[in-house]
Amino acid sequence: MRVYGDTLVVAVDAGYGNMKTASCSFPTGLIACDEKPYFTDNLLIYRGRCYIIGSGHKEFTDKKIIDEDYYVLTLAAIAREMNTRKLSSGKIVVAAGLPLTWMVKQQSEYREYLLRNRNVEFNFRGQDYHIELADAMIYPQGYAAIADRLNDFRDVNVVADIGNGTINLLRVIDRRVDVRSMATEARGVKDCAISMRIALANRHGGAKVDDSIIERVIRSGTARIDTEYLETLKMAAQGYTNDLFRRFREYGYDEKTMQLFVVGGGSCLIRNFASYDPKLVSINSDIHANAKGYEWLAYERLRMKGGDKP
Repeated sequence: MRVYGDTLVVAVDAGYGNMKTASCSFPTGLIACDEKPYFTDNLLIYRGRCYIIGSGHKEFTDKKIIDEDYYVLTLAAIAREMNTRKLSSGKIVVAAGLPLTWMVKQQSEYREYLLRNRNVEFNFRGQDYHIELADAMIYPQGYAAIADRLNDFRDVNVVADIGNGTINLLRVIDRRVDVRSMATEARGVKDCAISMRIALANRHGGAKVDDSIIERVIRSGTARIDTEYLETLKMAAQGYTNDLFRRFREYGYDEKTMQLFVVGGGSCLIRNFASYDPKLVSINSDIHANAKGYEWLAYERLRMKGGDKP
């Protein structure tokens, strides 16, 4: 979170797997209930309704505005970020993002969705919050993660933002984004997890493992499970990662002449399961990279509009 005059700039990267701010993250899920539950560790109360934040599973959708879920999750993210400075009230500019090629069609309605109520009161984790939503600024995923260091991207570069639900690709040629090369595919880490489950069931008589084990193998490359099960899961992840590189090449990536810069929560797939030249491939494993980029872009926009403020 950055402070510009009397305004708090709060970035919210509303992912399909996790909600991220510049410094916090939690699973993209919530359970709504009409009565206050017994366990209230992550309880958000908004307009008289209770939401258990971080529980359940939010299904993938190509539009985040189809229901109230992402709005409520955004309120929780704002509260989490404000709490890092022990704040419970203030004027907020939300800096958010959308997949690269979905920006043009969706940014206006997403902005309106986030600004549906300018003055908002809610309770999260027992703390009352009173916020004024002054604006919402929407930026493209992937690009945001490199925006503050664009001058470092000399020659020909491919940026791959691998999320849970989407993969975003763009080329940067001599520090300029090639707008003709941008692509978004609704195919992310969730698809790798599905491939791993199918491979395990097919090879080991319908065997299943908990979702947390699949996630651990993806994140770290290993897990404390049966050796044969682990090898099957790893082979499936390697196959998915090989397919990622094939898709990169279909969009013009040349591993001999281009630098590849990988960001997003799925960057661990490249790190753990791909064979690559570290001189030509850079991996940014910071899951907050896009959120930090949204925050930087929004702050710079405010600064350019109003001049420097202490």
